[in-house]
Amino acid sequence: MKICPPAELPDGGKATNRVVLSCYEWMEALIPALLVILAVFVFFFRIITVNGSSMQPNFMDSYKVLMSCTDRKFSLGDVVVVDARGTSLHELIIKRVIATEGQTVDIDFHTGTVSVNGVALDESAYIKNGITKNQYDLSFPQTVPKGRVFLLGDNRKFSDDSRSSDVGMVDKRYIIGKVKTILIPYEKFGTL
Repeated sequence: MKICPPAELPDGGKATNRVVLSCYEWMEALIPALLVILAVFVFFFRIITVNGSSMQPNFMDSYKVLMSCTDRKFSLGDVVVVDARGTSLHELIIKRVIATEGQTVDIDFHTGTVSVNGVALDESAYIKNGITKNQYDLSFPQTVPKGRVFLLGDNRKFSDDSRSSDVGMVDKRYIIGKVKTILIPYEKFGTL
């Protein structure tokens, strides 16, 4: 039995070496880029999926939103995401900031009017005024303690929010971030 010597490539293997070298160069450029993208989406921005109907009509179930993790100044009208450990609901929630520390919230459940520091809020930018008529187990007025915020869902009939002791005044340390824009569905892209 005769053993044949290994076949030699016409270019002496240089083409194979060029392909391998090219792959290494691509990986050398791609890996740092992926690490930067990963860091941005872990420490600065996150994509969150809306779960439930508590923020309708502005944020429907299964919408995907982009959230900033670095913007920590919360004010009236901001939409925030609260970590599951931040409430007795034990689930991630998305709600709207109504009042911050030191402000007094009062709700007239007969007229559906929400007031902060004695001034009725004009919420017409995101919901119809006068729809906050469902009362839960907390009585009002309530003053927001230091380091906390008062949150309401946009769908006031079906939202577990700061009107209930299950959510109450949320500690700002449990707020993951502030919603910046809707990503999906695409026809709502960029709106808030």
